[in-house]
Amino acid sequence: MSRRLPLVVLFFILLLWLAVSYGLRYGLMEDVQWVGICADEASKWQCQLRSNLGLWIHYGVFGWGALITSLIAFFVSRQVGRAFAVVGLLLGILALVLYTASLAVFAVVIAGLRLVRARQA
Repeated sequence: MSRRLPLVVLFFILLLWLAVSYGLRYGLMEDVQWVGICADEASKWQCQLRSNLGLWIHYGVFGWGALITSLIAFFVSRQVGRAFAVVGLLLGILALVLYTASLAVFAVVIAGLRLVRARQA
């Protein structure tokens, strides 16, 4: 296995996650059609998801989750720390796209620093 393969896989996962995040933002959260649909039928699963995402965005769940996960990753060693850093990075990207940039910026930087940190012997 090549040394660069995990980096390439992570890069493509991040690109896919970014596309999904923007699809969620512009396809569900900001699309005008859902206002009318959810006003008529609030029990649809798309409307429930939209409502819950709105609450999670309001309370900063994605930003705080990304920041806490990235901080945990910075202090945990080896593969577990790298896994936490990837989760923190994914949550941070989602938080950046979904309006929680103030917390997500720090989370993405911390997770990125953890991912590029030299391996300990």
